[in-house]
Amino acid sequence: MQINKILLTGILCACSLLSFAQKATISGTVKSVEGELLPGATVALTGTSKGTFSNSEGNYSLQEVSQGKYTLSVSFLGYESHKREVVVKAGEHHKFHIKLKSSTKELEAVSVIGLTEVKETAKLAFNITAIDAKQLHNTTMDLSNVLDRVSGVRVRETGGVGSSFNFSLNGFTGKQVKFFMDGIPMDNFGSSFQLNNIPVNLADRIEVYKGVVPIWLGADALGGAVNIVTNPNRRNYLDASYSFGSFNTHKTAINTGITTANGFTFQLNAFQNYSDNNYWVNVDVVPDLNTGLSIPSRVRRFHDTYRNETVIANVGVVNKKFADRLIVGITLGQNKADIQTGNRMYDVFGERRRKGNIVMPTIKYTKKDLFVKGLNLSFNGNFNLGQEQSIDTAFKQYNWLGDFIYKGSNPNIPGGELSRNLYKYRNNNGLFNANLSYQISEKHSLVLNSTYNTFNRKGEDVLNPNDESIRLPKKTDKNVIGLGYRYDISSKWNTTFFFKEYIQKSKSSNVLNNEYFIQKNKFTQNGYGLATTYFIRPNLQVKGSYEKSYRLPENDELFGDVINLASNTNLRPESSNNYNLGVNYTTSINRVHHLYFDANLIYRSAKDFIRPSLYSSFGRAVQQMVNLRDVTNSGADAEIRYSYKRLFNAGINVTYQNIRNNTKYEGSTTVVSPVYKDRIPNMPYLFGNGNASLFFQNVGGKSNTLTIGYNLLYVHEYYLRWPSQGAASSKLTIPEQLAHDASIVYSMANGKYNIAFECRNLTDATLYDNFSLQKPSRSFNIKLRYFLVK
Repeated sequence: MQINKILLTGILCACSLLSFAQKATISGTVKSVEGELLPGATVALTGTSKGTFSNSEGNYSLQEVSQGKYTLSVSFLGYESHKREVVVKAGEHHKFHIKLKSSTKELEAVSVIGLTEVKETAKLAFNITAIDAKQLHNTTMDLSNVLDRVSGVRVRETGGVGSSFNFSLNGFTGKQVKFFMDGIPMDNFGSSFQLNNIPVNLADRIEVYKGVVPIWLGADALGGAVNIVTNPNRRNYLDASYSFGSFNTHKTAINTGITTANGFTFQLNAFQNYSDNNYWVNVDVVPDLNTGLSIPSRVRRFHDTYRNETVIANVGVVNKKFADRLIVGITLGQNKADIQTGNRMYDVFGERRRKGNIVMPTIKYTKKDLFVKGLNLSFNGNFNLGQEQSIDTAFKQYNWLGDFIYKGSNPNIPGGELSRNLYKYRNNNGLFNANLSYQISEKHSLVLNSTYNTFNRKGEDVLNPNDESIRLPKKTDKNVIGLGYRYDISSKWNTTFFFKEYIQKSKSSNVLNNEYFIQKNKFTQNGYGLATTYFIRPNLQVKGSYEKSYRLPENDELFGDVINLASNTNLRPESSNNYNLGVNYTTSINRVHHLYFDANLIYRSAKDFIRPSLYSSFGRAVQQMVNLRDVTNSGADAEIRYSYKRLFNAGINVTYQNIRNNTKYEGSTTVVSPVYKDRIPNMPYLFGNGNASLFFQNVGGKSNTLTIGYNLLYVHEYYLRWPSQGAASSKLTIPEQLAHDASIVYSMANGKYNIAFECRNLTDATLYDNFSLQKPSRSFNIKLRYFLVK
């Protein structure tokens, strides 16, 4: 009997092995005919249940395929579908590399902001909006302009080109939202490389993560992240553009690259921005600075010139045995900016300015199937050797007419318009990011990420050589370690679990009783969360996620920016419990009418919430970051888009966020705070965008397209200070904003030659993102662009 069992078991094992041996594997790479990798392409065997998506490297694999004859079908949004007959033989590994041609058919989700389906991204459990930046390369927008049209996002600028800005995503602002370029944190890029001076042509795609951030991005984001994808996989191309506009604004961008058959690759990205920013503002002018009497007037800004130039050069090898990609590069850039105002328009400056540069060597390394199949490694490192400088040496008081008086009776007395300084400093920022992922099986995968930041500010002020505070240390070391596990339960359902450890050490100087002392802080904490998604139908998806997250104070928040932000070395890290629930739906009627709908609910419960606060110092408004103990935010955002053939598309999105002060008792008092349950001031809570585009094909010749576009921005009125304080008649508000933009784009020879005309702030409305700090008046721009890819 025992022998029979053994024989039966042996027969069953042999049959299993024989059955397995009869199976085959099909794999390959999906690219465009120009050589661009296409992640997220659908690959399937027609008439079977076998199907998959190409990964981030464009590779696909179909496992355990039975012997026989099949039709291999490959499709990707914006490209013609590809079908080919394949013969599969038992036990063999077949490779089929696919090249897709660009399609002239309607892109189902294309819009004025370039919203597009990115199937590999949409398959994830995270709440993501993907913006196809290629659709916007003919515009004069920078990246901040593009993001300001996404639901849940507000980008608040203090002025024109190159001005300071504050980024808000579902109620989280500033440093609470992290920015990445090709998955690399941008924490240490400095003032010469920011969202509002990077042209949209640099990006191929922009991913906005609302709430929970995937482990592979690796950072201490409290409420979301933005990843700028530059598409380094494009082979040989040239993209050159120049624009000119109102207020003597000039913008140039050149992006080019070459990859040879033997794997050598070189890429160059260069751009510049210049503007006088001398737009019209409505202010109270003091014609006679000796009397101080003011008259409401409309005048031009006279001291607000901005310029920056940046070059990014990369060289290396791709598709080698020792590395899929090994790139070394350098980023060089500089910026110079006049400072026209402080935190209020009644602070007028005529000679204050700032400048900075970036000198940042970089290294990037990626290798798939390291040692074993499914084990992938990527490493990125950079170190910013650039410096920043604030210049304030004129002991003068200016008015909005450009007139001035000396502050003292003796014009030779040294001083400054705000605080006399010629402070030059280096932040010595280093960043090192490593990501290790392992595909355990078809359904199970792991990812381990570590991101380490170092900061050590050193500076000097030749005007104040004996200032002890300049020589004292300002150092931080930060490390965020994350571990994630993904389980693909089925083709309809997948879930990700993750764990993070946050570590930060800081060392700085402080003042007590007119004496300096060294202050050291250390923070270690653990975070965790999960994200899950389920496809009720192929075109109806629901997503849910939760995260216990922490956000460590940034260096500028701790030590100030030496211009308008004061230091606060006593800042505590902020934490939040984040809940997200989302749904999206797409449908098509007769392949003519296309509809897209997306909606999200959020709830945030944050402690030690970091927000800007104003205080008065020597008659000037000074901004400083402070902890507000408890804050809650419940809100929603929704977007709906419609398109008809290749003729018309339109969309609207709206965001509501109810951000409340939940701190009942201030300090050690037992008295209920007068602002308990108040809406957080100086933060918009209701805003939205509307846009529409008309397309006219073959205008003036075959393959020529004329596009007419329109965009509307609405922001509801909100309070500058706590709503419960002060008389109703005296409360300061940021008024309702209504801005209209229009554009005309003419593309020739399938996009090889392009010309665009734009008008921003069409009605010449007085616009504010921050109280009294006016944004540009009506402006006109023209852009010329040449694009060639092989």
